[in-house]
Amino acid sequence: MESVYKRILLKLSGEVLAGEKGHGFDFDVLNDVCSWVKKCAETGVQIGLVVGGGNFWRGRSSGDMDRTRADHIGMLATVMNSLALADTLEQMGVDVRVMTAIEMRQIAEPFVKADAVRHLEKGRVVIFGCGTGSPFFSTDTTAALRAAEIGADVIFKATNVDGVYDKDPNKFDDAVKYDTLSHTEVLSKGLKVMDSTAASLCRDNNIPILVFNLSDPENIVRAVKGENIGTLVK
Repeated sequence: MESVYKRILLKLSGEVLAGEKGHGFDFDVLNDVCSWVKKCAETGVQIGLVVGGGNFWRGRSSGDMDRTRADHIGMLATVMNSLALADTLEQMGVDVRVMTAIEMRQIAEPFVKADAVRHLEKGRVVIFGCGTGSPFFSTDTTAALRAAEIGADVIFKATNVDGVYDKDPNKFDDAVKYDTLSHTEVLSKGLKVMDSTAASLCRDNNIPILVFNLSDPENIVRAVKGENIGTLVK
């Protein structure tokens, strides 16, 4: 199997790692996802990975808590997920590094672009934790930012739906799926691909986004091979 991409940024939601439990880790899901990440790495594609923290913490559901503090808790949740992914990948024999936007040297490397690129060039999977390191920015925006910084060819956004629809397919039977979209269409139509900050960053830096369903983790490999799955935003 050969990859059609040299370097990708894979964005996973934290909820994916919880599986049907809805909270914490489902280790069967964790192993399944990491096994397909390993298969992708074995093709020679360079993989950066950003994971959310929603299986532990949803900042927007924190009530009256200060938004900055709530977002800092969310950043720590992404680090827990990053470490779990790293440990699972390492047990599978994958060379991996965790880099965080907020320094915690006893746990992970601080994010430095040049170091991240060097790891990628050496064939290591690099997992980016702590979001952007600043409150008020989502992990979608982190994915767009890191993709721009490392020069990724594409962002793979693995979600719980099989692409982008004109409205919520879980609520509307007549929802229509898009095969391709432009970044400008995503913004003008208010489509829930990524938040507007992330979508704008991708548009301004000409980074394509492939949105696909992770209920079948093999879709990661299909995406790397360039198969026609999901919705491509370009």
